[in-house]
Amino acid sequence: MIELAPSILSADFARLGEQVRAACEGGAHVIHVDIMDGHFVPNLTIGPPVVKSLRKATDLPLDCHLMIENPDEYIPAFAEVGVNWMSVHQEACRHLNRTLNLIKSHNCRAGVVINPATPVDTLSEVLDIVDYVLVMSVNPGFGAQKFIPSTLHKMRSLATIRGQRGLAYRIEVDGGVSLETVEDVVRAGAEILVAGNAVFGSGNPKNNAEALLKAATEAALLKV
Repeated sequence: MIELAPSILSADFARLGEQVRAACEGGAHVIHVDIMDGHFVPNLTIGPPVVKSLRKATDLPLDCHLMIENPDEYIPAFAEVGVNWMSVHQEACRHLNRTLNLIKSHNCRAGVVINPATPVDTLSEVLDIVDYVLVMSVNPGFGAQKFIPSTLHKMRSLATIRGQRGLAYRIEVDGGVSLETVEDVVRAGAEILVAGNAVFGSGNPKNNAEALLKAATEAALLKV
């Protein structure tokens, strides 16, 4: 099943609740929340108080992408304000196994993220733990970046490994997902599509979400 995860990084924060609800009406399955600390990535975004307010605006799962150093220190706080999914970067975690199990101990789905320059094989020892793997198809830190085509092979590799090892993780992609790239990422194996600018950048988020989900669903049918 293809799922759309609109990223609020590109939303109008003055109308955040309204825009999230519009995206939900357009068929969104989960809301993607980018947490940046200005250290692991060169940008600052939001913390638990804003996520707590966002929780009141939607019943959909909140997917928090922790682009931060020392994520173990903040996982309990995000779980407490209603986050349902949490993903951490392979590159940021000294003890990745322990961090993923910490997320699970707070009754959240646990995901692991890899940057464009990080090989899939760095995840071999945690693929049996994670609920999803997030492939960054841009370098993290800012929205509205151009999709990096060379990341497609990672999605294909993750789909192949999942089948070979009999695992059940989902494959998520984040960065440059748009009407122009959505067919490629779906056919490569992505199932959860994070889209910020394509949903919230211009026009009506409801219509944008509908159009992107329609294109993704059609691509999935072609894949079969």
